[in-house]
Amino acid sequence: MLTQLAATGAAMTLAAGGLAYASLSPGSQFFGQTVIATRNPNEVALTFDDGPNDPYTFQLLEMLAEHRVRATFFMIGRFVRQRPDIVRAVQAAGHLIGNHTMTHPWLVLESAARVRRELAECNAALEDVLGQKVHHFRPPHGARRPDVLRTACELGLTPVMWNVMGYDWKPENDASRILNYLEKGIDRNRRARRSSNIVLHDGGQAGIGQNRRATVEAVGKLLVRVGTHAAYIDANQISAKSNG
Repeated sequence: MLTQLAATGAAMTLAAGGLAYASLSPGSQFFGQTVIATRNPNEVALTFDDGPNDPYTFQLLEMLAEHRVRATFFMIGRFVRQRPDIVRAVQAAGHLIGNHTMTHPWLVLESAARVRRELAECNAALEDVLGQKVHHFRPPHGARRPDVLRTACELGLTPVMWNVMGYDWKPENDASRILNYLEKGIDRNRRARRSSNIVLHDGGQAGIGQNRRATVEAVGKLLVRVGTHAAYIDANQISAKSNG
């Protein structure tokens, strides 16, 4: 009996671990198809979450324009409502804008109704400002389950994950440390013959005004160091070419 209980417990632990991986790992396709990267190791996508955020979104726009690079900004709906001027500036600069939910919850812990409301309300906030449909979505924390992806699909949204993280949301990480994470990730993907889809943050879920000075500095250094060796593309281009 004890042996059977131990075996059952071990199986449950493994199952729970597997579900957690499927839900939280950016590379998992277990619960459904998401966009990650193409097979071209020279391609790099810069994506920014949790904006719009003054003044750092504006600073990134200036830097990206200087280097003639387009990026993707996944925006939180409640901040979009507060600062539509920043959203319009991102659009005018030619960058792609995506849905990052209305309030940035852990969607795997919410009801199906709340999931739909978070996505639909963010879509509405963005489309009111942009005057056009939104087609891409990034789940907060990367957390998803089957009905999250199904709801996104029903709302016309393509889920976009990542395969390089700068860990810029950690306050102890300065620009040099963030850049180190990015360069290691890009090198790893190039060795694997994959493009790099980078996630960084121009804002923070706590509110507008979050300090992202280190992120801006790290992006500037990245564009100088590897810019001449990479073709920077946005998530829309990755979505069109990605095989998962």
